[in-house]
Amino acid sequence: MNEERLYTVLEGPHISEKSTVIAESAGQLVFRVAPDATKQEVKEAVEKLFEVQVTGVRTARAKGKRKRFGRVNGRRRDWKKAYVTLVGGEDIDFLGAE
Repeated sequence: MNEERLYTVLEGPHISEKSTVIAESAGQLVFRVAPDATKQEVKEAVEKLFEVQVTGVRTARAKGKRKRFGRVNGRRRDWKKAYVTLVGGEDIDFLGAE
């Protein structure tokens, strides 16, 4: 994977109540990823950017919600998320606090 693609695969961490519960109980992290990203690309990107070992990746597509903007009906864009399982004992600190 080239360096340019490496930085475009991961869009950022997905922080929600569900992702926090999963991180605490199962040791998985949730990332927003590019819609065309594969599991192998996500694994390589996380390993190279955060210097951790990844044991598994699961992906899911989320459909954009339908919303109204005044009288106009609209729709948010679809997006993809990846559940990344790390080797036991490893963790990624997103806040940078020690």
